[in-house]
Amino acid sequence: MPAQTFNGTNGANGHQVKGKTVANTHIIRPKPTFTPSTGPESAAVQSTINSLSLSEHIEGGYFVLTDLSPTSLPSPYPPYPLSPRTMAITSAFHNNTVSPTRLLSTTIFYYLTPNRPMGSFHKNRSRIIHTLHRGRGQYVLIHEDGRVETFVVGKNIEQGEKLSWVVEGGAYKASFLLEDEQGKGSSEGLLISETVVPGFDYADHEFLEESKLRRLVPDSQADALRWLVREH
Repeated sequence: MPAQTFNGTNGANGHQVKGKTVANTHIIRPKPTFTPSTGPESAAVQSTINSLSLSEHIEGGYFVLTDLSPTSLPSPYPPYPLSPRTMAITSAFHNNTVSPTRLLSTTIFYYLTPNRPMGSFHKNRSRIIHTLHRGRGQYVLIHEDGRVETFVVGKNIEQGEKLSWVVEGGAYKASFLLEDEQGKGSSEGLLISETVVPGFDYADHEFLEESKLRRLVPDSQADALRWLVREH
């Protein structure tokens, strides 16, 4: 599936597919493949979780920190949190202050599974480089100008699936798990690495709320994406 974009503004720009402009009536309508569950993961998925010492992530899925750069630099960002909501959700992990510095980079493993198959819409101030290890998934980005983009990550590069991708700071990002092979109905999870530059800090993170979603895109597009918004 090649990347698709939708420009929700009422201008000349529209939906771009292979260099062709389509009318702005086109709405990107991603559909979930797996339903979240509190039940046990499969033996193969649980083995990956155990082997990599993964923990539940606030956005959905699982993660573990794999690298902290030994180099720090003055923070390029404002000296206040991007989101009080994120700071409240993550209060156990910081002292509610904003550091004047950032690490040069941080890296995590991130893992979507059939029971935790979705990463809710959020944004970071920093740029994030993603690298695929295994599995398939779909990403939806909402850029600062309201442009919506979606693409599939996986190893079928002949079909346009991505092995690596970058999300710039300021763009909202959501992701969800796809079948390992289309039409097979199963997955052992989507495992990737994320490298954040400058390094991740909870003060630089914000979940997208539905009210903000509806300010960014038309209601018809918001209705198609609202299931990717974190509820609490």
